Amino acid sequence: MKQPHTCPTTPTGVNFANSFFKKVAGLAAVILISGSPVFADQAPPASSPQNDGHKVLLHGKTGLVVVQPDGSISWQMDWGGIHDLHLLPNGNILTRKGRTAVVEIDPDTKQVVWSYNSAKQGGNTGKRVEIHAFDLLPNGNVMIAESGAGRIIEVDRSGTIQHEIQLRIDHPDPHSDTRLVRRLESGNYLVAHERDGKAREYDRSGKVVWEYTVPMFGKEAAGGHGPEAFGNRLFAAIRLKNGNTLIASGNGHSVLEVTPEKQIVWQIHQHDLPGIQLAWVTTLQVLSNGNYVIGNCHAGPGQPILIEIEPASKKVVWQLDRFDDFGNNVSNSLVIDEAKFDWLQ
Repeated sequence: MKQPHTCPTTPTGVNFANSFFKKVAGLAAVILISGSPVFADQAPPASSPQNDGHKVLLHGKTGLVVVQPDGSISWQMDWGGIHDLHLLPNGNILTRKGRTAVVEIDPDTKQVVWSYNSAKQGGNTGKRVEIHAFDLLPNGNVMIAESGAGRIIEVDRSGTIQHEIQLRIDHPDPHSDTRLVRRLESGNYLVAHERDGKAREYDRSGKVVWEYTVPMFGKEAAGGHGPEAFGNRLFAAIRLKNGNTLIASGNGHSVLEVTPEKQIVWQIHQHDLPGIQLAWVTTLQVLSNGNYVIGNCHAGPGQPILIEIEPASKKVVWQLDRFDDFGNNVSNSLVIDEAKFDWLQ
């Protein structure tokens, strides 16, 4: 049973680390892939897009919501726009508030129980800074990627910076230096540099040890956010178990699997999936059955916002299309089928 936080609104986050590592009865083993929870005993879905679906935590026009497998909404909280989202082992939610703060939310009380504001802390006062990625680290600290400041920081529960990595940025922009950033098993960080159009892996010293430029495939860049746009402004990159890197190309309308030697060995593009048009491809999640779940943001009415694909066949086995309920800007979501918390039932 979750212990209450003694300092529910303090920005220094007292009790933060303890809350992360609290064991919750009935919670399946969690595998963190791309910072998204994948539960080791998760059952494979049926082989048709018309199956009973998944339990999903997402952000849409009504805020943060939980969609049950039958399509009903079991939990909702008014909340502004986000660019990253995590369900923590204690059942709390880690997300963004405004453009500069990372917050932990207790879903039972819908109160912020810990926060770190990069515009006011860590020496950034007076600078334009935006936050588009963060993650829980194994030691209880939190990684925060600071666009504008051009760095990754690791902060402890008191808000003190314990480690800092300077990022290589070719085209600095506080809004688009980075999108999602994920820690690898090695301790390195895999960073989606949106405006640079590159995925870069950094070691702990800040050295770039691997880099991949998302190709334009012979096309010209086109403005916009929907299916009409085109570019290589990637949103996410995750490292697969085989050592390859899976990349969501953002306005490139594609997902690419790339080897360490930078060869594309698997790919889907805007019109490859029957009846589906990819727009701004955002989140990537690898389920325990090996399937990929991809986010399809800004795709418009009649198009899914989430798509589950069986990689070998590229068959769509499930999709979530709730444009009327959630709008056109669902950038982040998580399949949370095996999470066992009272507030999710």
